[in-house]
Amino acid sequence: MEFDRENPEKVNSGSSKWIGQTIEKAGRRGIQFTVLVSFTVVSVFIMVLLGFSLYQRFTLRTRAMMTESMEQLMSQTEANFEDYLTSMRRVSDAMYYDTIKDKDMALDSLDSEMSLLYEANKDNLISFALFKRDGSLVCAAPVSTMKEGMDVRLQPWFKMAMERPENLHFSTPHVQNIFNASSFRYYWVISLSRIVELTYSGVPVRGVLLVDMNYNTIEEMMDRVNGSNSYQYFYLCDSNGELIYHPRMIQIGVEKYKENNLAASDYEDGLHEEIFEGERRMVVVKTISYTGWKLVGVIPMSGFRLGTVSTQFFTFLVLLVTILALLLINRLVTNRITSPILRLNRSIQNMDGGRVDPDKVYIGGPAEVENLGRSMQGSLRQVNELMDDVVREQEERRRTELDALQSQINPHFLYNTLDSIVWMIEDERNADAVFMVTQLASLFRVSLSKGRTVISIRDEFVHALNYMNIQKVRYKDAFEVSWDIQEEILDYCTVKLILQPILENAIYYGVDALGDEGEIVVSGRKEGDDILMSVRDNGLGMPQEKVDQILSDEEHEERTHRHGSGVGLINVHKRIMLRFGPRYGLSIESEPDEGTEVTIRIPAVPYTEKNRKALEHGKWTGEVQNEK
Repeated sequence: MEFDRENPEKVNSGSSKWIGQTIEKAGRRGIQFTVLVSFTVVSVFIMVLLGFSLYQRFTLRTRAMMTESMEQLMSQTEANFEDYLTSMRRVSDAMYYDTIKDKDMALDSLDSEMSLLYEANKDNLISFALFKRDGSLVCAAPVSTMKEGMDVRLQPWFKMAMERPENLHFSTPHVQNIFNASSFRYYWVISLSRIVELTYSGVPVRGVLLVDMNYNTIEEMMDRVNGSNSYQYFYLCDSNGELIYHPRMIQIGVEKYKENNLAASDYEDGLHEEIFEGERRMVVVKTISYTGWKLVGVIPMSGFRLGTVSTQFFTFLVLLVTILALLLINRLVTNRITSPILRLNRSIQNMDGGRVDPDKVYIGGPAEVENLGRSMQGSLRQVNELMDDVVREQEERRRTELDALQSQINPHFLYNTLDSIVWMIEDERNADAVFMVTQLASLFRVSLSKGRTVISIRDEFVHALNYMNIQKVRYKDAFEVSWDIQEEILDYCTVKLILQPILENAIYYGVDALGDEGEIVVSGRKEGDDILMSVRDNGLGMPQEKVDQILSDEEHEERTHRHGSGVGLINVHKRIMLRFGPRYGLSIESEPDEGTEVTIRIPAVPYTEKNRKALEHGKWTGEVQNEK
């Protein structure tokens, strides 16, 4: 079985299918053969997958280490380049600021100072030269004469200095050919040029200071870097992509080798992956400050594979030895496991018909099989009791969850109510404070209801009235509330605390933003065998899409909690359906800028002790029980 490195998901899918087919075929031959084949196939598959994963991780780690090593080497080289170029700029600054600016060219000579500065830095320099704006030579070191007919104004370094006088300019490598060389030898240089201000009899005149750096210094630095590894190389180019240094400069010059330097000049600093001349390779780019030069490191993907041949062989050898060891171990373990399992299987063959005596279940063999037999005995003895316990626990859990939901109250509502009472007492509005306390006490009395979850509609409306009285005081009568309740429905059963969450939503999401124009209408009536209670407001309303989501979108439950009592419309809807069935619950009608009406539909069940207990314990069958 070969691994597809490009599609590991395909490998896993195909391998899993093959393993499943093998195990299915083995299952028809008996447990001993099945266990042996299954263990062996799974073990071999895991070991092969593990070996492949380790090899891949090793390869990735090797690539990361090589890339990190290259970046560290490039960082050091970049620092060396910047130190060297900084020293060259300092030489130019020293010549200009310490010498030229202090001299009057009509009276003084710069020959001695320039020669002295050249001698101090001649290991890295080829020459110094100072030119007037018209291209005539002022002085040079070492002492040289210009070639006859040479017009330095045509030189790229001279043009760059004149076009951008505010900067220092570094040229690409070129042959220094403007002076007559006494040794008849011309040097490769990189020219550093800048605009300087010359003084002639007190009159400032522009000139160009030229510092020719020895290209051999840069070449030696790059040669040292390129000699460190055979699988990677480094080159240097300017911001336009022109090569300054390349280990294969000669081959590139005669078009025997190509480099992707033009594209590299546009790369940002960092790691890049490219395909050049049909070869994938990793490219690391660093920009040398001030010059804009790009130091580029290249690792072909083939370089990452160097040294992995021995790793492949070692991985294969380890896998082979491990697989052979697993085959032997699996054989021994299979024989030990299957014998007691077969005996246990024979002892429970009649279990499907419920005819198995728990005492006849086999107990023996390895600890795991013995524990399995004991567990089977215990399971057979306790199955009926466990089922009863499950049913009982589920009922208790449902009751607990409902009680927890019904007992919640918004801490902010309680805090704000008590705060309002304190404010009234401090303002000596004792009658209002007594009213608020009375309403709050009545609200909590109905909320508790001696732990009952089913109360009369009368008590539910009293609870709603207490709540709205408190809210009207808190909101300083910012909205009106009207009640239209048929007297005949007050002595019917209802689930506790179903109006308050709807009223809260009517306040917070309906009339709160209307100022003094808010109106809430609470109504209740009997319609056939059902009771309808509704809360209507003239608030902002909502689109139909929003209405459709309220009682079905799970995320809406969290949104209704933010200002509500913590019960929420969806919980009210579920509690009603849980007590009375799926026919009942909430319905919502709303129009944007018109308002919202939430209607509660419950069955007309007279409030008797028998009906209340039946509803409390979830045993209501839909039949109405009237007390005589």
